[in-house]
Amino acid sequence: MGISPTQLIIVLVIVALVFGTKKLRNMGGDIGGAVKGFKQAMRDKENAPLVTQETAEMFDVHVETPTAKEQA
Repeated sequence: MGISPTQLIIVLVIVALVFGTKKLRNMGGDIGGAVKGFKQAMRDKENAPLVTQETAEMFDVHVETPTAKEQA
């Protein structure tokens, strides 16, 4: 009850006829760039501290930064 390879090919041909191959290429590049940017942002977010020193000082809170041993 899935989609057969023949049906998939027919759908892809219709989509190519409707949108054109150049527009599909551009859309694919845009989606790929967005996914790459999202992954990079997630990687950067994992390495970023939840509370910065400036924020801690604003609220008069002590923040301990983890050492390299604690992070590994």
